[in-house]
This record gives sequence, structure tokens and C-alpha cells, in this order.
Amino acid sequence: MTKKPVKITKEMTIKEVFDSFPKTASVFIKLGLFCFSCPAASEETLEQMAKSYKLNLVVLIKKLNQAK
Repeated sequence: MTKKPVKITKEMTIKEVFDSFPKTASVFIKLGLFCFSCPAASEETLEQMAKSYKLNLVVLIKKLNQAK
């Protein structure tokens, strides 16, 4: 069994975040991002996603960690 991460970081994939912390789906949805359910979610990191969607990575990580 894989140990659940304590903190969400920019290096984590979208799938890893969602699988470890399902409550974070609300953050993705509020931002209009449904990436947690797309095929690329297992490969794309939060940092890559933030860059693609021109999101503030620091704010995104903070919101995800608050939601978990």
C-alpha cells in the first residue's frame, strides 16, 4: 500500500492529487478545470497544468492543500 502524501506539491501529477485527496475536485471544478478526470492527468504535474492554463501556481497549491 502506498503511503498517502502529507502535502500537495507542484511536482505531483493531477491524478496523484485527486486520488490522494478526492476533496480537491471542488477546487479544480471551481476553476473550470476538469483535468482530474482526463487521460493526461496521470502524466501532467500541477506545475505543467498551471502553466498551460496560466494559473498562479502558488495560489493553486495553497487552495488544493486547504481543500484536502
